Amino acid sequence: MDGTPPAFHLDRGSGSGNNSWIVNLEGGGWCNNVRACQFRRGSRRGSSDLMEKEIPFTGIMGNSPADNPDFYNWNRVKIRYCDGASFAGEGHDEVNGFYFRGQRIWDATMRHLLSIGMASADQVLLTGCSAGGLASILHCDEFRAFFSPGTKVKCLADAGLFLDAADISGGRFLRSYYSDIVAMQSVAPNLPPTCTNRLDATSCFFPQNVIDGIKTPIFLLNSAYDAWQIQDSLAPTSADTNSSWRACKINRSACNASQMKFLQDFRDQMVASVRGFSNSENNGLFINSCFAHCQSELPNTWNNAPGGSPAIQNKGIAKSFGDWYFDRAEVKAIDCPYPCDGTCRHII
Repeated sequence: MDGTPPAFHLDRGSGSGNNSWIVNLEGGGWCNNVRACQFRRGSRRGSSDLMEKEIPFTGIMGNSPADNPDFYNWNRVKIRYCDGASFAGEGHDEVNGFYFRGQRIWDATMRHLLSIGMASADQVLLTGCSAGGLASILHCDEFRAFFSPGTKVKCLADAGLFLDAADISGGRFLRSYYSDIVAMQSVAPNLPPTCTNRLDATSCFFPQNVIDGIKTPIFLLNSAYDAWQIQDSLAPTSADTNSSWRACKINRSACNASQMKFLQDFRDQMVASVRGFSNSENNGLFINSCFAHCQSELPNTWNNAPGGSPAIQNKGIAKSFGDWYFDRAEVKAIDCPYPCDGTCRHII
């Protein structure tokens, strides 16, 4: 965002994974106004000069054959997030000195990775968490287009299913927030045309309006009680004027009956939003009832240890996703409503 070059981290594959690639789009929120973007520009979210030279790869990005048996020896890439619009921004604010180059960063980095070996890959995966999960949805079909028809190409969106839902005051906090992002960063031209041909640009920044039009196989991993959405879009401080949700947002046992009803209604909206998506035999789904946000990159949620991962019908996240990616089984898993059977005990 400050005009410095984009950056990525790479851990080369080995053995049977030499010709397989994971491209992970880093998450980390968005910026919707000058003040928020100025803050990001002066951090690792907006300048490669301030990014770490090395970062740990864990979860689906990890190199442990015990915890990540399906992908541990693949070429693993993390593209750093530095545009504040899920790799979809395009513009230059000369007055404030902002470079909104998310779409260009996506395209340039992909072409560079293709030039250093990814073009000959046998199988590839585009993944991301949170804002990166949204980015993997928005760019999934673009990712497919970089490869030959013979390459196995699939996508994973972790905690990227941000809903256009009413907040606790009856307003639409997230819709207003997304509208500002789309306008400020000129996102509209970079959104999937299958959506923008029928809806406004802000609506097409919401995954629920995009997922049914994606042609590339994609897997949605999400909590029906997404912790970020509960805290920041359903019960933001601006909507919680009397602080009645402060305790509930931090500790679910502090939620009263009406608050739990509100959260259950949100869960029902999320399940309803994927109904059409789940009808495709190519797509996969794992929606659990944990109060969590991002589960594919954390060692305590992406592992194969007995009882170590949130599970639906006794199958954990890593095993469920691996079965779907490698066509070992169809995965359309939706957990029962909270409180369930205790499988979320490892989620913080």
